[in-house]
Amino acid sequence: MSRQRDVRILVLAAIAGLALLPAGGCANRQRAVALYVDAVELRELNDSDRAITKLNQATRVDKRFSLAQSLLGEIYEQKKDYQRSAAAYGAATRLNPWSFKDYFSLGRVYQTMKEFSLAVKAYRRATELKPNSFEANFKTAESLYQLTDYNQALLYGKRAEKINANAEELHQLLGNIYDSQKDYEQAVRSYKRAMEMDSNDTGVMMSLAVAYLRTKRTEPAKELFTIVTQMQPENSSAYQYIGYCYLQLDDVNQAIDNYRQAIKINSQDWEAYRGLGVAYMTKAAAENDKELQAQAVELWRQSLSIKPDQPKRDRLTKLIEKYSK
Repeated sequence: MSRQRDVRILVLAAIAGLALLPAGGCANRQRAVALYVDAVELRELNDSDRAITKLNQATRVDKRFSLAQSLLGEIYEQKKDYQRSAAAYGAATRLNPWSFKDYFSLGRVYQTMKEFSLAVKAYRRATELKPNSFEANFKTAESLYQLTDYNQALLYGKRAEKINANAEELHQLLGNIYDSQKDYEQAVRSYKRAMEMDSNDTGVMMSLAVAYLRTKRTEPAKELFTIVTQMQPENSSAYQYIGYCYLQLDDVNQAIDNYRQAIKINSQDWEAYRGLGVAYMTKAAAENDKELQAQAVELWRQSLSIKPDQPKRDRLTKLIEKYSK
């Protein structure tokens, strides 16, 4: 019964515009409304294809019927037909430029399509229509972050924080933005804030641990990475980072064990091969062991074969040449 009541409310909302139409337009709007109601009922019955047919008919009968375009956007989005969804939401915003819902939905679809510039344009309009919307400000910041426009992303992120300072996903995003700006102390604070809200989020743990490494806090970083491996035994990246931590702490054997575990879990972890090579070379130098040195060189070669364009590739290539002689 409640759904039927909702349908009636939508119908009344649509019919409310009749008084504003010229006399000749009333019949068209009434026909469009009837088709719209049919579409809503068909959608309730999970018959989305027939609902789309009805809505397309409604938009042909009344080309200014924004509600029909908006519902088309919803149905196409649900069907993951994002191109058609964006087209429908876009039409709805042109017909009703005051619709926060349609601009926000349009931004969401563009973001899903990774069309971040278009997403930002739609989300920004949504924030103009509803400045106190946490979601609109957060999503604007998120899309700007994807565009690497960190200053603007931070601006919208802080606006979102003023609206709701207790959203974990926001503080994680702020941490990512600060990290990208190389403001690592602020990144640590943001990730800690996110962890206060969900202490079991391994993604935040990893981000905080990496931020600790960037600020030379190796022990707390290692502790967090270790907790991640306890919660996610197949997380090769965590083991790879633990290996790096032990290298920084001059515990080469522990570094080797953790790098090996990372490779055991993920044989394509180029960073683990590279780090393991560093650990072997460190041990080779301490023990004057040519065999370990040769193994280190081979591990570096494997790392380059997995990811030829890795950072500091030239430096690694020179080390390979140096220790292959």
